[in-house]
Order: sequence, then C-alpha cells, then structure tokens
Amino acid sequence: MPFSRVLFGFLLWLVLFAAAPMSGARERHVDERGLDLSDKVEIFEDKDGLFDINEVARPEKADRFVLFAGPGSVNFGYSASAWWLRLRLPAFPQVGPTDGLVEVAFPTLDEIEVYTTDPVAPGRFLVQLGGDLLPHAARPLQHRNFVFPIRFVPGQDNVIYLRVRSAGTLTVPLFLWRAEALAKNDQIVYTTHALYLGMLLALGLYNLLLWASLRESVYLTYVAFVVAMAAAQLSLNGIGYQFVWPEALTWQRISLNTSFALAGMFGAWFTRQFLRTNEEHPRLNRVLIGFVTAFALVALAPLFLPYRPAAVATSVVGIGFSMTAVFCGLISLRAGNAGARFFLIAWLILLAGVALMGLRNMALIPTNFISANGIQIGSAIEILLLSFALADRIQHLRREKDAATLLALQSEKTRVEGLKESERLLEARVAGRTRALAAANQLLQESEARMTNLAQHDPLTGLANRNLLFDRLEHAMQRARREQSKVAVLLIDLDGFKAVNDTFGHNVGDRLLCEISHRLLANVRTSDTVARFGGDEFVVICESMDLDNVTHVAEKILSALAFPIALAGTEIRSGGSIGIATWPEHGTDVTELLHAADLAMYSAKHQGRGRIVVATRTKPDRISKI
Repeated sequence: MPFSRVLFGFLLWLVLFAAAPMSGARERHVDERGLDLSDKVEIFEDKDGLFDINEVARPEKADRFVLFAGPGSVNFGYSASAWWLRLRLPAFPQVGPTDGLVEVAFPTLDEIEVYTTDPVAPGRFLVQLGGDLLPHAARPLQHRNFVFPIRFVPGQDNVIYLRVRSAGTLTVPLFLWRAEALAKNDQIVYTTHALYLGMLLALGLYNLLLWASLRESVYLTYVAFVVAMAAAQLSLNGIGYQFVWPEALTWQRISLNTSFALAGMFGAWFTRQFLRTNEEHPRLNRVLIGFVTAFALVALAPLFLPYRPAAVATSVVGIGFSMTAVFCGLISLRAGNAGARFFLIAWLILLAGVALMGLRNMALIPTNFISANGIQIGSAIEILLLSFALADRIQHLRREKDAATLLALQSEKTRVEGLKESERLLEARVAGRTRALAAANQLLQESEARMTNLAQHDPLTGLANRNLLFDRLEHAMQRARREQSKVAVLLIDLDGFKAVNDTFGHNVGDRLLCEISHRLLANVRTSDTVARFGGDEFVVICESMDLDNVTHVAEKILSALAFPIALAGTEIRSGGSIGIATWPEHGTDVTELLHAADLAMYSAKHQGRGRIVVATRTKPDRISKI
C-alpha cells in the first residue's frame, strides 16, 4: 500500500476516533470515588448575561434548563453568552455523606461562579468564584483546574448552579471527587505533565546542542518551536498559572492564544527550512511564509483586538496549517526528499492533535481524552520521530557532503594537472608581460604627473595658474568656515610692465616675470599660495591671518618689488599696486572675493600706484548673513 494512503488513513481514523463518543464516557468513573458529571448537567443560555442566581433558581423558571445532550464533556465552543449549569445530585456514596469537591477541569475559563444552598439558611445561596481573570491565590483550592469544596445536605437532593463565561472556548468538564481521590488522581496527572514537559525540555536542549555544533538555523527554529509549545501546554493545562506566572494576570489572559500562535509560526518556518521549499517548491514556500505571517498577526492580535476573534483566528489558521504541512510533506516525499518520510509522520500526528484541538474549541467535535490531549500525545510522539528525521537529515547531508567532496577532489586533481602544464607555459609570458606593463605604467605615471603639473601651473613662472588658484581659494574658504578664521586675497598688478616689454622686448619681460615670482615666493609663507592670474597680475592667498598681518605682508611685497632688477645690462625698477580683500567681509565666494580685490587694486593705481588698498564692503547685506 502506498505510504501516502497509510498516512491519510491514519489521519482519518484519528479524527473519527476523536469525534466519536468514547465507549462508556457518559457513565465512566474517574476512579472508585470520582464521578464524571457530564450526563447530569442541565444548561441554560443567558445570551445577554443579565440574570442572577435568584432569578435563575426561581421554581417557576426551572423548566428553562434542558439536559445537556452532547457527547463528552459540556462544550459550547466560542460563545459570547453566559451559561448556567444546574446539577441535581443525590447523596452519592462516592462522595460520602457530607463533603465533596467539584472540579471544573478546564483551566482557561475566564469566569466561574458556583452557587450552593446554604445549609444554615435554606433559600439562600453560598457563592464561590473562580476563573483565570482572578489571581491564582484567590481560588478556593490551589489547583491547576478550578476545584470548589461542596457541603452536601444529608437526606435530600443537592442542587448546584454554575455560571460560566469566557472569551475563549467554553468547555466545562465537571467531576465530583472526594479529597483523597482527587489527591491520588493529581499525583498521576501532575507526574504525566511533568514527564511530558521533561520530554519537551530534552528535545529543546538536544536540538540546541545540534545547532551549536552544526550552526544550521533549522535546529534553532525547532528549539523556538519547542519553547513556544511548552509555554502553550503550560497555559493549556493550568500548570503555568499555578507555578510559573501566578501573578501575571495580563499574560495569563493571552498566553494560550499567543503561545499556540507562536508555536504555529515557528512550526511553519521549521517546515519550510526542513523541506527546503525555498529551493525546491517556491509556490509552497510562499504559502508557508503566508502562514508564518498569519500566525504572527494572530499572536499579536490579543494586544489590539478582543480575545475571542484572536482565539478563533488561531484555531482556523492552525487547522489550515495542519493540512498544508501534511500536503507539503507529501509533495517533498514524492520529490525524493530523504527526510520527508519521518517529517510527514511526525507532523501528521502532531498537527492532527492541533486540528483536533481547533475543532474541539469550535465545538465541532466532542471533548474526550483524544480531543483534549491530542497535542500532548502528538507532540510526545513527534519528539522521537523528528529526532529520527533530524538524524536522518544529518546523515543525508553527510553523504551528500562526502560525495561532493570526492567529486571535488577528483575535479581538483584533474584541474591541477592541467594547470601545472599551463603554468609552465604562462610563466615566461607573464614575466615578460609584467615587465612591459611595469615600464608602461611608469611612463604613464610620469606623463600623468607632467600633465597634471601643466594643467595647474603657469608654464613660464611655475606658479599656480588660474585653475589651481580657484581650487585652492575655494578649499581655503571651506576651511575658514569650519575653523571660524579668515582668508585674505592680495591681487598684485605690476607698475610699468608694458614699458619694459616695449623697450626691452618680451624676452626680458618674461625674465622679469620670473624674477618677480621668486621675490613673491620669498616674502610669503610656505603655506600661502602664489599664483599668476594673467599677464602681469599675481594673486597671493593668505589663510588664518588678520588684516594687520596681511597688510604687513603686502608691504614686504611692495618693498621687494621696488628693489632694482639687473636685466639686459641695465637695472630695471618695477613696482606694483596691491588690492586686498578678505573673506567673508568682501565676498562670499571665489568670484566675489577676487572681484573685490581687483577693484581695490585699481583703486590703488588710480591713487598713484605703488600703493596698498583694502577693499570696501560692496555687498554688506550678503556679508552680514555669513
């Protein structure tokens, strides 16, 4: 028989077994002194939640209660109504003549009110409160479920009323106990839950060690899934509220929905990682990512929405993911995925339990041992099977790695032999080509250096040309802006230079310009820039100097220019006129600053040459903003 048929047959059997009433469940005794009260419950729906005990217990209204006819424990699914339950109990020999304990074995109910007749004052009722909206310490008895001590009146029927209301699923399993019998039963139940949680802990630690060794994220995802599942089970069975977070009322209200949603989210992410749907099944991968997103949203939903819509959404998404995960496992199995067989069996069992819980929460199937404990049973079996799946995955990856390594070694050997032969042929060519490239590179660098120098310097004097002048002046103003300092520009125009050219010729004029350049460089700092602006005009850039120091430098330059120069067998005297402009007083950019210095220089010439003139504030409105 094909493997897929076996899996679907098992899933169908599990669902049908959970949906069918268990043989004798309506009359079975929990033990020799405990009694299942499901077949003795009469129910009444208070849709608006307006009735109180006095109204409900009125004799003339007694016929509003009807006997609960469903199989298994009382289950109203997701209901917004308040439900009244009435128990008519004779003096059962199992509970003794006077005392007993009524257990509501569903620890996630929000509100429970238990009313019993006051033995001292007939006609009055005693009330006991329960529910996970109250602190755990406020319960009549400290227990994972809700246990209420009852005093029975000997010799007459005893009527107990319960009012239950909850934003989550409204399941009300009812049992009647003697104290000794409940204690004995608790030993078995608590031990079973401890063993189950211990198995989850072992699984989580084992996979955490695998992750630490292999550094594959699939193991860390599974650890997160196990932690979320443990939190969900602690919330579902009431042990978390009793021992782990007894004071955390806010977390208790959302823990069941949020924990199961997180478990589903990590489970969906684990499915896509383990089955490698991102590489092998892109469409299924997008569906699984959609489930991851849906689970994340419903996990956060209780923070923004009423609890009931979030709980219903969690159940619906959980059922949908259950079927999707099984389908993904079948597809991967048919595609030849080595680990899909164990994965499919493990997730089929676990997710069948999830589906059963969702169907039970919506009252689509009765509450019995299989539907109530499907997740615990499924996850316990899943621990062993997924351990096999992960171990098989490791073995499969190891075989793939060994095969790939062997193939790579063979290919490498062939490649190395070919390379050795090619290497001998290429070595000589590479050596010659390297020498040629080195020589060409050296020539290229020298050529680039010469071109850069020619592009930035005056070919006659060797000073900076206009391009380099503008660049350095721009950078000087940027530095001054950062450092809150000054930049000064000295524009120097030689006096009588045209007469020298006309009298002695351009050759002597060029030699004069070169000598003037040397004198300018000799009278400024090495950090200052001297540039030939054009013809017989020069520019000096002085940074971080106040106006007095700049003026002193200009005076030194005038003195140097006035000193005679021996050229063409005679002494030539050349003076100059200097215009000074400073940033930011006389200009906010290169063009404005040079223009201000040029105007000042022409003013010096008009005043008789051989002078120094400082620019005026030609644009005070713009300068004041700097």
